[in-house]
Amino acid sequence: MSAIELGGVSKTYNGRIAVDQISACVEWGERVALLGPSGCGKTTVLRLIAGLETPDLGTISIDGRCVAANGSNIVEPERRRIGMVFQDLALWPHLTVFQHLDLVLRFGSRGSVEERSARIREILQMVRLIERAKATPGELSGGQQQRVALARALVAFPKIVLMDEPLSSLDPELRLDMQREILKLHAAIGFTLVYVTHRREEADEMGMRVILMSSAREAPRAYR
Repeated sequence: MSAIELGGVSKTYNGRIAVDQISACVEWGERVALLGPSGCGKTTVLRLIAGLETPDLGTISIDGRCVAANGSNIVEPERRRIGMVFQDLALWPHLTVFQHLDLVLRFGSRGSVEERSARIREILQMVRLIERAKATPGELSGGQQQRVALARALVAFPKIVLMDEPLSSLDPELRLDMQREILKLHAAIGFTLVYVTHRREEADEMGMRVILMSSAREAPRAYR
């Protein structure tokens, strides 16, 4: 059974077609990159999978369970157990690194204070931020902020992680470092990854399979 299945999914905003009848499958443990220019619908596809948007037509299934269909979200975002890294990172300037992660776990009512703290320390060790647990975003470098966003996406044990051009603001050298970090975490944890980018070389590096998108639709064929 596939991790994610899209069946003829469409989404329109104010009369403009953002996603037009896309069908695709992502298998468990797979890394799939969505590659295409700005405005082709890549981010909208991620938001539809996450439940942050509702498809006008078509169906979305996760682990064989329909979570959205034809204008309605059947399963709310918080119940889909999906981690997401946004392009703008969406970090709260007044929260520490630890508080960002704890907020996710408390919102999902996952564990006691001790259990949450142990999970947070585990993830911070994995992303090499344990020494910065009390720092706020303004006290961190760009790469460290990226690691906070990544840790926040992973802390609640998601089986699926969505990343929307997470490295676009980094310089080339740091971008390569973070790509390696993400691949190491994927190998260690085994989550299913859908990764959006407009860079061909980044898609080749991050995706076991790359899906080309153009003009709100999946291209006629994928490569690799």
